[in-house]
Amino acid sequence: MENKQDKIKMGIGFVTGRSNVCTIINSYYKNILEQIKKTKYNVEVTFFILYDTTYQGTKEEEFYKIKKDVFNEFKIIYISPEDRENENKKLTEEKILTNKEAELFFGNGHAKGRNTILYFALKKGMDYLLFWDDDEYPVACIKENDNIVWKKQDNVIKHIEEMEEKNADVTIGYHCGYISPIPYLNVSDDIEEENIQDFIEAISNELVSYKSIKEKFEKDRGVTYADKTLASGKCDFEITGENKFVAGSTLCLNLKHLDKIPAFYNPPQARGEDTFFSMNLTNSKVIKVPVYHFHDGFLKYKCIMKEDYPKEFKLIKASDKTIEKRFFKACQGWIKYKPLLLYLLNRDNYDYEIRKVKVKLKRSIRRIDYLFDDSNFKRLTDDLEEYSSKVKEHYNDFIKVNEIWKEIKDNKEKIRSL
Repeated sequence: MENKQDKIKMGIGFVTGRSNVCTIINSYYKNILEQIKKTKYNVEVTFFILYDTTYQGTKEEEFYKIKKDVFNEFKIIYISPEDRENENKKLTEEKILTNKEAELFFGNGHAKGRNTILYFALKKGMDYLLFWDDDEYPVACIKENDNIVWKKQDNVIKHIEEMEEKNADVTIGYHCGYISPIPYLNVSDDIEEENIQDFIEAISNELVSYKSIKEKFEKDRGVTYADKTLASGKCDFEITGENKFVAGSTLCLNLKHLDKIPAFYNPPQARGEDTFFSMNLTNSKVIKVPVYHFHDGFLKYKCIMKEDYPKEFKLIKASDKTIEKRFFKACQGWIKYKPLLLYLLNRDNYDYEIRKVKVKLKRSIRRIDYLFDDSNFKRLTDDLEEYSSKVKEHYNDFIKVNEIWKEIKDNKEKIRSL
């Protein structure tokens, strides 16, 4: 093996409200060590854990249940609410940001959490930052005839190698498993396929469509299987075009190319942080890396972390109460960012496009709501009206967040000394 080169500082970021993050790190730290040993690069890993105790009412101490062995091998930086407040205070005292700007950029939530980790990674001098969601495992499930074959993934070094060898700005991996949080909605006397199609098309985003979801349920019970060649680490390619849509996890950023790295944004309590990040990648080199994460979208397969691999997958049904709650949250997050997505994609025809969404949602929502006992799906129509009425305000915030990020990047040396 070649001599190790200069040290590469690799950050791995978790934005989390679930203690499951500790199980992931405890389960896979040895796998990361093995990856580092077999690469030619000299890699130092730092975990950044931004936790939110309000998301599911998780107690703070639950986020600190990481094995001592992990601390012996890696650096771990926790980012608490107090840490964020202290950093905000420093930035405002130094007149780098105003209080209002700091509130828009930092905090809990999907986009603000990623921005906060991005900031701390920049401050700590990371070369690369890999975002890893707390419901994903670095393994690939491959379908061979009627069997499922499982293959471990080099989910850290693959990104480093692509960054170093292809001079990428952003790298993104693949997902298998339950990619979408949409459960099986059965056509019956209570609901017709047209109702389901209207609803999915109303809430769907650039990565989800009714056709793709229907095909997955009909063919593989809603599961996406990994491509055998890709899971073997072969066949990378560059994503081209104006909109280079990426997902928020297995997403690696080159912090040595800060001018090519935008900030994250989503409207309040919405999703779409990865989508709006993607909107600013037009001039960035984005490489699709042949490596997988298994997305345990309904948290039904935590056994995978113990290498207890299922031999078959369940059909996730909407009648499951825990599924209902998760699905409703996802729908709310999607419907709240749909107006801004449409506004950015087709501003000239926004009124026409949003009207189509409203019609489809109104046409289907009563039937959809009838399927669920504990969640008020009819509320989604009010959410859509509210967020469509505020679309220009959210657009201005989207622009402002990236202006704030530029101010931070321009002051990075000063920030590192604070």
